Amino acid sequence: MESLIPPVTDSSELGAVARSRSAGRCDGALRQIIHAFKYEGRRSLSVRLGKVLRESGGDVLSDAHCVVPVPLHPWRRLTRGFNQAADLAACLELPVVHALWRTRATAPQTGLTAARRRRNVRGAFMMSPLLSTRVRKAMLDGRVVVLVDDVRTTGATLDACARVLTEGGVGEVRALTLALAE
Repeated sequence: MESLIPPVTDSSELGAVARSRSAGRCDGALRQIIHAFKYEGRRSLSVRLGKVLRESGGDVLSDAHCVVPVPLHPWRRLTRGFNQAADLAACLELPVVHALWRTRATAPQTGLTAARRRRNVRGAFMMSPLLSTRVRKAMLDGRVVVLVDDVRTTGATLDACARVLTEGGVGEVRALTLALAE
């Protein structure tokens, strides 16, 4: 699979995200693999995709304390059966902290303009009320955290999540995605 993935794409700063990295562009074989993983329930792909993320995002993962998957709304997670970002995060060899909740269902970001994407996710995330004080102090407060998602387009979702994490006490938020869609 690694040979099918385009070269690593390094992206610039995204609002509240200090650094981000995508393993490749969201086209060709990588797009097909992500589609199979996400929409056809091919969860076994997460192990290989996680390896690709670790190899391409080593600089983003280095010295990070934990990874935080971008959450799905509970209804979307129920209908899909899993959160692809959480499956990817579990393969990154760092503690996974489910620090965020999606507070409302949002329209799919596909096909929206950059401005509409930002409006769509504004206020859609919050710190998880199930997060224990112990975990928060040990893994988040003043720490380096890496947000994990499958695809980044404008970065609106990553920025919205990063703002909540920063307001919640995280020292630095980075982002790691499989693909960059342009």
